[in-house]
Amino acid sequence: MNKVEIIAHDCLGVEAVMAETRHSFAKHTHEAFGIGFMHSGAQKSASGRGMVEAGAGNIITVNPREVHDGHPIGDAPRGWNMLYFDPDLIARAASDLSETATDQYEFTRPVMDSPHVRQCFGALFDAVTNGSEESARLRREEMLLMMLHHAMIGPGEPTPKSNARTAVAHARIKRAKALLDDSPTHSHSLDDLANVTGLSKFQTLRDFTRATDLTPHAYLIQRRIDLARAMIKSGETLADIASAAGFADQSHLNRHFVRAFGLTPGHYARAVRGN
Repeated sequence: MNKVEIIAHDCLGVEAVMAETRHSFAKHTHEAFGIGFMHSGAQKSASGRGMVEAGAGNIITVNPREVHDGHPIGDAPRGWNMLYFDPDLIARAASDLSETATDQYEFTRPVMDSPHVRQCFGALFDAVTNGSEESARLRREEMLLMMLHHAMIGPGEPTPKSNARTAVAHARIKRAKALLDDSPTHSHSLDDLANVTGLSKFQTLRDFTRATDLTPHAYLIQRRIDLARAMIKSGETLADIASAAGFADQSHLNRHFVRAFGLTPGHYARAVRGN
């Protein structure tokens, strides 16, 4: 089996690739940052840190113009999902992450075994390949920043913790929550939230999540679900509710409603309307 497929490419500088192959790749480079998840098989490859091996469950990375290759280990194909990012996109994210405002970033580990990076990558890959541009925007921004943040932390190192939240910081997050509460159907970005908090995008994401136990995107989805529930009780059609509550379509509403409550909006409607 030799299958390498580009499944998403957008104007924001992100390309998604799915591969399952026994092909041996010759030494080459990319102009982009690459990070991926090996979901099956194993391979060995040259990298800027020497020869490395990766297997199922590992995160693999490559920096722009880093010479690398790739050869299967054993007779079975190996498979991976990969995201490639335009360097300018990573530079902007790195500047937001850094306390010194530097836009320099580098993957220092060609192979990682990090649950945090795996989780963020999976959510980001799903948002890039399955989410509509508007509905997935905030989720993509969140997961990119968190993925890059966790990728900077070496094995065995604790995630850096900030000082206890001050009253000022808490008030800033309250402003971000108010923005989402007041306009839950709007397509918000981390830039919008950072503008009202006066913090960087990463600080806003981190402090918002600590204060609410939800990322801004998850908080926004919950507010939309709350709005949808109220509209269901009023007797409106599910198709109209999905659109009015800020969901991309009815299937988008169904997916999040079931995830939160364990039943479909249709079942909920029949229960609360008594029919």
